[in-house]
Amino acid sequence: MGYKYLIPQMSPMMWFPLFIMFSMTMILFNQMMFFSFKTNKIKLNEKKMTNQNKNNWKW
Repeated sequence: MGYKYLIPQMSPMMWFPLFIMFSMTMILFNQMMFFSFKTNKIKLNEKKMTNQNKNNWKW
């Protein structure tokens, strides 16, 4: 019966820095994941050539 008073509880003002810390960690992790992969860039000239070759009908 007296044990419920021994459990420390966080005040609402202590939750805000915790929320900020987790939010900044999530943003940092997402930026690291975004910039860690290289995308294959398609050159415009190659893309135009493939479109022209597809539309050449032989009849």
